[in-house]
Amino acid sequence: MTETNFTPALLKSDVLRHLTFTLGKDAANASGYDWRMALSFAIRDRIMEPWFASTRRTWAEDRKRVYYLSMEFLIGRLLEDATVNLDLRDISEQVMRELGQDFHTLVEGEPDAALGNGGLGRLAACFMESMATVGCPAYGYGIRYEHGLFRQSFERGQQVEMPEDWLSQTNPWEFARPESAYVIPFKGNVEMRDGKEFWVPGETVLASAYDTPVIGWQGKWANTLRLWSAKPTKQFDLERFNRGDYAAAAEPEALARTLSRVLYPDDTTYQGKELRLKQEFFLTSAALQDILRRFKTRHSDLRSLPKHVAIQMNDTHPAIAGPELIRLLVDENGMGFDDALDTARDCLGYTNHTLLPEALERWATFTFGNTLPRHMQIVERIDSWHRRTFSPPHYIGIVKHQEVRMGELAFVMAHKVNGVSALHSDLVKKNLFPELDALHPGRIINETNGVTPRRWLKMSNRPLSGLITEAIGAGWEDQLDRLKELEPLVDDSAFRAKFDAAKRANKIALEAWIAQECGVKVSPDALFDVQVKRIHEYKRQLLNILQTVAHYQRIKANPKATWVPRVKIFGGKSAPGYAVAKEIIHLINDVAQVINADPEVGDLLKVIYPANYNVSMAERLVPAADLSEQISTAGKEASGTGNMKFMMNGAPTIGTLDGANVEILQEVGAENFFLFGLTTDEAMKRREDPDQSRKAIDASLALQNVLQAVAEGQFSPDQKDRYHGLVHRVWHHDYFLVAADFDSFDAAQDKVDTAYADRQAWIKMAALNTARSGFFSSDRTIRSYMKDVWTIPSAL
Repeated sequence: MTETNFTPALLKSDVLRHLTFTLGKDAANASGYDWRMALSFAIRDRIMEPWFASTRRTWAEDRKRVYYLSMEFLIGRLLEDATVNLDLRDISEQVMRELGQDFHTLVEGEPDAALGNGGLGRLAACFMESMATVGCPAYGYGIRYEHGLFRQSFERGQQVEMPEDWLSQTNPWEFARPESAYVIPFKGNVEMRDGKEFWVPGETVLASAYDTPVIGWQGKWANTLRLWSAKPTKQFDLERFNRGDYAAAAEPEALARTLSRVLYPDDTTYQGKELRLKQEFFLTSAALQDILRRFKTRHSDLRSLPKHVAIQMNDTHPAIAGPELIRLLVDENGMGFDDALDTARDCLGYTNHTLLPEALERWATFTFGNTLPRHMQIVERIDSWHRRTFSPPHYIGIVKHQEVRMGELAFVMAHKVNGVSALHSDLVKKNLFPELDALHPGRIINETNGVTPRRWLKMSNRPLSGLITEAIGAGWEDQLDRLKELEPLVDDSAFRAKFDAAKRANKIALEAWIAQECGVKVSPDALFDVQVKRIHEYKRQLLNILQTVAHYQRIKANPKATWVPRVKIFGGKSAPGYAVAKEIIHLINDVAQVINADPEVGDLLKVIYPANYNVSMAERLVPAADLSEQISTAGKEASGTGNMKFMMNGAPTIGTLDGANVEILQEVGAENFFLFGLTTDEAMKRREDPDQSRKAIDASLALQNVLQAVAEGQFSPDQKDRYHGLVHRVWHHDYFLVAADFDSFDAAQDKVDTAYADRQAWIKMAALNTARSGFFSSDRTIRSYMKDVWTIPSAL
């Protein structure tokens, strides 16, 4: 628990002590960086006691632990988050004001750790915070990327990738643990010695640990996020250096650092594919060696591992955990293969996050076998065991068509497999793994995602969270179902006025930020319409921008009509090698340039696309949003978590019946949701017609006009044919059904305008979204995992 007698005077003393003795500065000469670091260290001091106490209790009571393996942890800034969870935010603000510093400015100066790409990594971060909040003893394991995901900028409307430099400053939240380091082998060959296989690696690196404490709500419990940094096993070749061969002398260090340098290297080359596989093994092997080392300090019978250890594979990236755990148990601890197989399966759970075939990783057997020769043997043996034991009617195959299929491997090696929304879990059974589901009935379960209300409501939306506390009292932050207590208040005009004022305060703050960052003046009276997520064809930013063009054309045709002013806000990055997604980014920026400069349109329509979308930008956009765009092609989005954040912050959804939209619709009611588009079954049937997109375009004059304008270069006057390929794709290769859903989406946007024009009805709809969002707390999700997957009780 946090200390209730922790006073501003104590915090001020701690800040000044760290300024002097940790940073070596005096107050008169301290920079904003120095003050932020001093405050961060002072707040970190308050985390130590619950962190140590939680660890001691876990050891003393020999508690089972959860180990969450994820290639991404999109943790965002930590200073304000820590002050909120320790109930020290107001004190921190007061103390820094007394010291002549603005707390908000200091918080803004903290680098945003780019250790993730989107929903997967942000979910992992929410889960870590919720595990600490509900008292689930846990470690998160990831990679300490030096640069993480790239920093995005736009040049002439095109995405440009630059290295992210979050570690150019000292990270005050982490502790180096050089004593926790493990040798990670690669390549080489497998030899027979005394009748046993023995891996002789050709390369090795060292995985060195860095720990970040993760504090739960009110400081009752804290867990550890352990990130691995790659170091050379041979530091430096002095002999080569002395011969003048300086580059070769440093080669081992350069090769090792490559492993933990960049999140998701471009894998369009063989070298990129090999590096990505190495990264995944590096994370997984280091984590499993650490888990076994910790287990063996107290226990000798490795067959009891599942009683003490639950390992969750967050998507297929750590799916090598099954073969690697078997290797460690068999090769290094002398366990028999069958016992090792059973032990590993009883420990492992697998969360599936995608229905897209290209996202279920598959490695060429040459790449896999060359990089991990011992694991190739083990995977083939697992595959053989599975065929022999379960006798599928036809060969499913982990190894098939010269590929190692990581989705099938993760499924076979897990005792539980879960989807992340009700619809998604059903599609995992029916479409993704139907044969495996038939062989292993009951293994696939559903665990609908959630988000932490501490960061996504309490911290990022102070006007609304303050109103909630005023309306229903304190304590809702870890009992989000209590938001239902707001429901009777939505009929009260005074409450609605306060709710509207909270939203407007956020919109005014965003208006100022947009003017500063984008150089565009927007009106807070306009409807703020937001789509922020990774740029991908299935998420259909293309549908959104094409409908925006249709709306623009209608305004131009009749500028004197009564239009509801709109600000269309986009945010997100494309994978570096994803050409179509980059074209869509370019089109959005080109359309924005034309519309925003059109004096006839003025404030009736603006298009905003700030560069380098990240957690901190989301914390600005989500509280200010009036409308949440969740428009993926039905059957393609596993869950979404942005949809939950927007709902929680009082933004109604316009969306398809996809992912967790289905559950949001159920919770909030159809009258408070703008539904459009084909269902999953309808989408699958529509694709059976090879002419489906042409027919849809022929039936839609509005879409014809939009595509003609884009094709003629009205938004790219410097290069008239710039978007011919993109337009051709909509006409002839529209797998994600942009044309098929266009008219339905367009009509739904008309309904949004009509609803927004009735201010009181809109405010009521927005407030009901907040009041009915309690189900989407990640605390609820974690408690469900604890019961259904990990079989672990709370320590609180």
